[in-house]
Amino acid sequence: MVKQDAEMDMRGRCSAGQKVLASIIIRLALAECFGVNCGLIALDEPTTNLDRSNIRALAGSLAELIRVRRQQSNFQLIVITHDVEFLKEMQCPDFTDYYWRIYLVQTW
Repeated sequence: MVKQDAEMDMRGRCSAGQKVLASIIIRLALAECFGVNCGLIALDEPTTNLDRSNIRALAGSLAELIRVRRQQSNFQLIVITHDVEFLKEMQCPDFTDYYWRIYLVQTW
């Protein structure tokens, strides 16, 4: 983390949401570096502990990544989430080949 041009240790200074977001950013950066040979990115509940503005920013970044990588034959993005608003922000129907919504049917 950088504050007033000085690098600071994030340990003990970040919220849970900031830690989650930093982790996702690092994973996306690694995917960009190695993505030519390995085009799979899986995110499980990526919006946990994020506020709405960071959720929107993450959705926008993922949507842009999909637009850029769309022509890559081995690119796959798997998002597991309960956050329907996040998926709407990502505009999933605009660029998905498959989109599954799975839910539990109560039978008792």
